[in-house]
Amino acid sequence: NYWMDEGVTFTDPSSCTISESCTFGKDVLIEPQTHLRGKCKVGNSCLLGPGTLLKDVELGDRVKVLHSVIDNSKVDHDVFIGPFTHLRPQSTISSHCRIGNFVEIKKSHIGERTKVNHLSYIGDSQLGSKVNIGAGTITANYDGRNKHQTRIGDNTKTGANSVLVAPIVLGKDVTVGAGSTLTKNVPNGSLAISRSKQLI
Repeated sequence: NYWMDEGVTFTDPSSCTISESCTFGKDVLIEPQTHLRGKCKVGNSCLLGPGTLLKDVELGDRVKVLHSVIDNSKVDHDVFIGPFTHLRPQSTISSHCRIGNFVEIKKSHIGERTKVNHLSYIGDSQLGSKVNIGAGTITANYDGRNKHQTRIGDNTKTGANSVLVAPIVLGKDVTVGAGSTLTKNVPNGSLAISRSKQLI
């Protein structure tokens, strides 16, 4: 291990590259094959890598990023990202969120304590707090010409393999049935299901 004067530890510094414009808090651990480009601001007690690329990002305290790419985005305190997450530009992740395996987020705001754990694309979206995005949920934000926004209220849950065709608004406390494709707004406290009948 290699310790820097300001409390940053590199486990394998020869495999890492760090821009001169980066700043770090205390007790930061940087694992092998991790690269910081542009202007990065890293908070206290963060764990970066292994296999991570950060470019022009701001990380709060106690953020963990594993095998992921973050570009021009802001991540608040106590967030776990990865493995294999891609945060594209203009994404904001609020505190206590979990952004997981094979998730892509673009130009979106994710509210506090929201989970996007598996195999999802969230683009041009505003998610409230304590939202649970089921595996394979997709925001269909592009109609071939223009991008459209998806808005999801607090405490809403989407089932696995849901498609939200933007522009669309899901209210608070909504449950989306697995396998649904939604094209219309859903009011607060509703169950929304859109799927064909099973035939055997």
